[in-house]
Amino acid sequence: MPTVQGDLPVAARTEEDGQLARRLMLFFAVVYLVEGIGQARVGIVYQPLTAYLKVGGWTPLEVAAYFAVLNFPWIIKPVFGLVSDFVPLLGYRRKSYLIVASLCAAGAYGWMAWLSEPGAFAPLLLLTSYAMATGSTLCGALLAENGRSLRLSSAFVSQQWLWFYIAIMASAFAGGALVEHLAPLSALQVAAAIAAVAPVAMLLASLFLLSERKVTVSRREMGLTFRSMVSAATSARLHLVAVFLFLYSFAPGFGTPLYYYMTDELKFSQAYIGVLGAISSAGWIAGALLHRRLLARMRPKALLNLSIVLGTVSAASFLLLSGEVSAAIVNFANGAALMIATIASLSLAADFCPERSEGFAFAGLMSVMNLSELCSTTVGAWLYDHLFDQRLGPLIVVSAASTAAALVLVPLLRLDREAR
Repeated sequence: MPTVQGDLPVAARTEEDGQLARRLMLFFAVVYLVEGIGQARVGIVYQPLTAYLKVGGWTPLEVAAYFAVLNFPWIIKPVFGLVSDFVPLLGYRRKSYLIVASLCAAGAYGWMAWLSEPGAFAPLLLLTSYAMATGSTLCGALLAENGRSLRLSSAFVSQQWLWFYIAIMASAFAGGALVEHLAPLSALQVAAAIAAVAPVAMLLASLFLLSERKVTVSRREMGLTFRSMVSAATSARLHLVAVFLFLYSFAPGFGTPLYYYMTDELKFSQAYIGVLGAISSAGWIAGALLHRRLLARMRPKALLNLSIVLGTVSAASFLLLSGEVSAAIVNFANGAALMIATIASLSLAADFCPERSEGFAFAGLMSVMNLSELCSTTVGAWLYDHLFDQRLGPLIVVSAASTAAALVLVPLLRLDREAR
């Protein structure tokens, strides 16, 4: 098991910087454990909710659309970054908002555990999405603020997503077991109750691990922040990175069609589908450890190219899906490839964020990626239902080809020039 604090690869660091880095590594581990449990799209409620909707007669496109609504807060993340950059809450730009987000997520999931209708679930799930998106935005701001000064951007990204997928792995096992052994509604209600407890850890981490200087609202501070945001919004370099990240993240997704295929065609049990989710998360964890041990010193351009090649091969490998063993292998490999892609893209985004508007700029780049993934999921479900006549193979081929096309975009970033 990896250490919570992780490795700090920069040796020449003051003791004060070392203490700050270690506290941040622990803070990121706790918060992203909570994110992995509490995000409706991937956490402990995902499989119970998908199974509940499927039993209710929902089609893959309808299920994808239901989850797409929950993506909206992730698309408007720059708003959360803008507010936290400009308006300190009780003197803090990050800590106070994290505490409020934790309370909202706990309350919404706790309430959801008592309900029984999909329509009633939706507003509460949307509130949890706002809370989790706020927490993610503020962690992104902390990553950009401290990663550049400590030269630890990729280490922080690796730490965040390592523990995020440890949580998702545990959630996949738990979600699959709940669906297997309980009625669909009961499984969803129990999952919501578990998800309600997790945000308490984020609240405690914000209180006791996050050291943040108190600030006051002044005309001078707001003016400096505003100028930095204008600079970010008008930066041609940042626009280029945003376009790359959108195209890099876009490939027609086959996650929901794959769930239907495994259920209806391959006849996998709900418990084994949960195990596959955990195996995929184990691949993400392996990818994070691989980066930490072998790829951390790789130049950004080389890491991006490697991630695209691995992503193409791993997506195409789903064509080999034929039974439980092949499903386990391709899910693990895909998880590892996706983790390396995530570290490459988020490190790129963090290092391009201007000072004083880190929350706004980093959230903006993440929203571009989230919008791309939303388009990817919706387009993939539409192609599966309407163009490919519910055949998974053609959709996999299109997805792999779209991933490979990103290779031609990497030279446009001129990352070699940035390195020099």
